[in-house]
Amino acid sequence: MTGTQTLADPTTQPLRDQVPDGCALVIFGASGDLTRRKLVPALYALAHDGLLPDRFVAVGLARREKSHQVFRDEMRAAVDQFSRLHPLKPEVWDRLAQGLYYIPASFDDPAGYERLGAFLADADRQHGTAGNRVFYLATPPAPYASIVDRLGAAGLVSDAWDGPRGGDATGKGQGWSRIIIEKPFGRDLSTARALNADIHKVFRERQVYRIDHYLGKETVQNILTFRFGNSIFEPLWNRRYVDHVQLLVAEDLGVEGRGEYYDTAGAMRDMVQNHMLQLLSLVAMEPPATFEPDAVRDEKVKVLRAIRPVNLARSGDVTIRAQYVSGTQGGKKIPTYADEPGVAEGTATETYAALRLEIDNWRWAGVPFYLRTGKALARRVTEVTIQYRQPPLLLFAHAEHPRHEERDVIEPNRLTLRIQPDEGISLRVGLKPPGPRISLVPARLGFVYRDTFGVDPAEAYERLLLDCMLGDSTLFIRRDEVETAWALVTPVLEAWAAAGRNGLASYPAGSWGPKEADGFIQTDAREWVNP
Repeated sequence: MTGTQTLADPTTQPLRDQVPDGCALVIFGASGDLTRRKLVPALYALAHDGLLPDRFVAVGLARREKSHQVFRDEMRAAVDQFSRLHPLKPEVWDRLAQGLYYIPASFDDPAGYERLGAFLADADRQHGTAGNRVFYLATPPAPYASIVDRLGAAGLVSDAWDGPRGGDATGKGQGWSRIIIEKPFGRDLSTARALNADIHKVFRERQVYRIDHYLGKETVQNILTFRFGNSIFEPLWNRRYVDHVQLLVAEDLGVEGRGEYYDTAGAMRDMVQNHMLQLLSLVAMEPPATFEPDAVRDEKVKVLRAIRPVNLARSGDVTIRAQYVSGTQGGKKIPTYADEPGVAEGTATETYAALRLEIDNWRWAGVPFYLRTGKALARRVTEVTIQYRQPPLLLFAHAEHPRHEERDVIEPNRLTLRIQPDEGISLRVGLKPPGPRISLVPARLGFVYRDTFGVDPAEAYERLLLDCMLGDSTLFIRRDEVETAWALVTPVLEAWAAAGRNGLASYPAGSWGPKEADGFIQTDAREWVNP
């Protein structure tokens, strides 16, 4: 038999065609920006697309006193402002708002959890949520352990992690419980391990959904389908053909009033430990045996464990850290980071980080992975670039460089996975231009999601909320992933902290980063790919 075999496996069907069982979503930190900008607009989009269960309630919990109706009015205004779907459909909103509630409570007040428990029991009876609960910690990380502990003490967490057990639409019996936890998940390896231990006192690992919203973006999800669903690329996805890989997460804004938080985090904690290492693991992983959640995450962990530890004795050769100084971005003046409100005097916190990593396995041995992220850079963009090796023999006398210089080189083939903005995929190839001359010029083949499919991709939180309600943890981070990533970056953070401002470079806001970073990659006879 020839051709491709298709497995009749229900787990391979698109999750967006499935509707979860009835459940209650409890949002801790319901007065915050995350709830207003992302979570409730995501719920509205799911309701709009018919992907929320009929038996569904969402209850926000925060310290501020307000009524259910005030909360609903605030959330409607948020959906009007932040939803990707315009104009707002009143009939969709009204249906969602009927199950939208608010409980004023302090996160450390046992009485608040008693009120929450009474509300959830009533929701089981009135709305048929059957004891199924998703707890979303949309708070700063400080109260995570306390919230988990009090949920357990109040008896609000079921141990039925793999689906309903003995429950029905009347609320009798026991449903499932899951918890979604936002980053940052710890500050280093020891704090991440301590937080995991605290969570596991109440929740089993399969009940824990550590969220990284990058994993919900369409192009990130498409990395695996693009690699393993197209026979033309997978054979070229290895050290024989790939020269190097670049991962870029660039933000064009400064800290924008978040200086107090950012000064305790920095680029390494804010972007590299989570988003960027997750992207790297998806790009570099081996094909999983199945597309089951743990099979996928097993392969990601193998990649993280295979990354060679950073040689701290030569950290300047493989890492760069920097802070932005005043500059102009889009005609707007951005002040020096050290002058931003909330930033400590003499701070050594990095707003830019670049690393050169190597993966010691058979697929990637000798292929460097360059990671680069920063605030106040030239433009907002997140993309992965796979640069292929040059042909073994130069057959053409001349090739035209993008800057229109004549050079006896061929511009390398590059595959670019654009994650934001304008999500899509492109491939740079060399083509002969019209005319009698035999030469090569670079050209791009590719697509943009909006142009190809006629719609903008769904927001990441839509997919991730839906997946959690469906019990699919593929796009969430497992405990060993978190701890392995921290084991890699913690020694670097400790070395940087010990050095203080020594070795801390600077770059003007609105640029692509410090000149030291250019030397960093040019030492390897390579150059940054700036969109």
